[in-house]
Amino acid sequence: MSRLKENSPAFEKKGIQLSHIHPALQPLHLGRLQGNNFQLIIRDVRPHSAGSTAPPSAGSTSDLGALVQEAVDNVKARGFVNVYGPQRFGAAQSVQADQIGLALLKEEMVTAVRLFFTPDEGDDPQNRAKIHFLQTENAKESLALMPEHKVRERLVLRALHRYGAGQEGCARAWLSLPHGMRVFYIHAYCSRVWNQAAIFRLQRLGQGPGAAQGDLVWTREGQGEGTEQPPQRIHVVTPAEAADNVYSLQQVVLPMPGNSVTYPENEVGAWYQDRLKMDGLQTCRYRVTRLKLNIPGCYRPLVAYPRNLTHRLQGPPVQRKGDRCPLEAATGPSLALSFDLDASCYATVCLREIMKGDP
Repeated sequence: MSRLKENSPAFEKKGIQLSHIHPALQPLHLGRLQGNNFQLIIRDVRPHSAGSTAPPSAGSTSDLGALVQEAVDNVKARGFVNVYGPQRFGAAQSVQADQIGLALLKEEMVTAVRLFFTPDEGDDPQNRAKIHFLQTENAKESLALMPEHKVRERLVLRALHRYGAGQEGCARAWLSLPHGMRVFYIHAYCSRVWNQAAIFRLQRLGQGPGAAQGDLVWTREGQGEGTEQPPQRIHVVTPAEAADNVYSLQQVVLPMPGNSVTYPENEVGAWYQDRLKMDGLQTCRYRVTRLKLNIPGCYRPLVAYPRNLTHRLQGPPVQRKGDRCPLEAATGPSLALSFDLDASCYATVCLREIMKGDP
């Protein structure tokens, strides 16, 4: 603790602020986080229909305030579809993480490696090293070209140089990565399927206040904390329960594909089977033995609700002495937002619902 406090100024120079430092009985482990607090400022806020770049008048600012209030109230009351954000998949990359995850699930190790080394746009050292490997399969030369800070790529290349670029060599290359890195790609694939299932569920069975017949729900209050829950806490909604609105949409969950989950007993369950069959996973055991990976699956709430959501419409931001980043010129008002989300919920998705567009 004392060392952290002493080194706090060094962290602040890197843009990291440390606060509320205190002793605890045990360290924080993956999955133990209750959630996150977000404090954001959206600059130059305008209605979607506004095409003018002129500063808003007093009347239009009042109208904008009413629009913002309506959008915030809507998200408070109805929540937002709890999809994974684009950062889960690598939105700016030519090959996204879920594509690699699918290849790993199918145990197509060589394909997964070649997808991993598919270059993005741009002529930089990392892309040149990737292109060199794809063209020559010379891992030693590619390693010499790969920048030092590209840890994953260098680990894989070292293993490929040692074991070769065949099926077994590629499997060993993936095994050279830490477990969290290996499983990340498969989780990305399962997340992609979950996103598509959520959209299908809402389109086909509606966004009414009650759960539909065959939906999966939490069976007790308070089980929405976090995103993973034991399978025995899942209940399949019966026809009578659906007719009486016994369970709310807020209690509906969808499974992440895995070997220990229950699927909905309605159109959504059939959709899962068709979707996985389309990717050749109809007989998948969700175990990749060579990579020491087991994917049990989990359940994720269909709808998420921000807590403690507050907002304030204010004037354009002003550059202050000591600000690390220069502000671009902005003539419109800014929107300050503060809210809490459960673990694994994405602020970008919540913002998209409030703004009715990509943030």
